Amino acid sequence: MASKFSKKSMVGSWLGAVAFSLGMFFVAAISRFSGPGWLTSLVVIVLVWLGLLAQLWIRQLSEHYYLTNQRFIHERGLLWREINCIEAIDIDDVSFHQGLVERLVGVGTVCIRSSDQSHPKIELPGIEDVNRIADMIDGVRRHERLKRGLHVEAV
Repeated sequence: MASKFSKKSMVGSWLGAVAFSLGMFFVAAISRFSGPGWLTSLVVIVLVWLGLLAQLWIRQLSEHYYLTNQRFIHERGLLWREINCIEAIDIDDVSFHQGLVERLVGVGTVCIRSSDQSHPKIELPGIEDVNRIADMIDGVRRHERLKRGLHVEAV
């Protein structure tokens, strides 16, 4: 299983940008669409939308997650890569949380707690179908522990 940051997880930001853009158009209308008020409003709106697109692009290119039957791999970074591998047997707990807008669009953040010394807690934001992904990670953890004859709940 491979996953990356979902576009849907930025719906709240997109809605905020729409509200902000409408507010700026209101400011431009008050200035009667002439002079520096209109131009300033237009420039600010374009910068906000470009910033959101850049944030989405960077997150999609810089965050990748992979799950094999023995380990979880988290790759992070745009220019420089940091790769964290956690053995499935070292994963202690898998949970997820969703805000209101995230729940409406079906995304969330998966939280992994492990006995790995370098990364005891990893949060994976912007995961689509977060419940299924969290269950999948937990299933791999349970399977690996049972295969090795360890108690499933704690090592």
